[in-house]
Amino acid sequence: MEHTGKIFFYEDKNFQGHSFECSSDCSELSSHFSRCNSIRVEGGTWVIYERPQYMGYQYILFKGEYPMFQTWNGFNDTIRSCRLIRYPSSRHRIRIYERPDFSGQMMELNEELSDMQDSWRHNEVHSAHVQDGIWIFYENPNYRGRQYLLEKGEYRRHSEWGALRPTVGSIRRVVDL
Repeated sequence: MEHTGKIFFYEDKNFQGHSFECSSDCSELSSHFSRCNSIRVEGGTWVIYERPQYMGYQYILFKGEYPMFQTWNGFNDTIRSCRLIRYPSSRHRIRIYERPDFSGQMMELNEELSDMQDSWRHNEVHSAHVQDGIWIFYENPNYRGRQYLLEKGEYRRHSEWGALRPTVGSIRRVVDL
């Protein structure tokens, strides 16, 4: 089933100022707006990126309103590319490992985990294997801090999901809303 997505970017807080509507992936947004201080997601789940070509810090946004960049855990008003997440699976399964290359202690999850330390004696995940679904790693507990999207596949080290450090505080599934 094709998921329709629609996202609106606003230069000013509280959905004010110049706006840009987007309904597909866009690798370069700076020609449409200079800054982004609020966002409205009317359909789909989106990944927005701080830099062009889907690079830099990433933020995963679900349907809803984000009246200022702090509401999506943004560090500033810079958004330069976006991507619609397609075909979220109804099944979710991920294996996380304490060491790179799928070594050391392993834990398999099919539910989200708001605080890794409740179930995992480490505060680091060095590799992961997404077997089903789409997952988000958050740097801090309770789905806070930097976010990293992991789609189906193997991630032999934290740099492969875009992280500078292997710190993972919580894990969330991307579900079709």
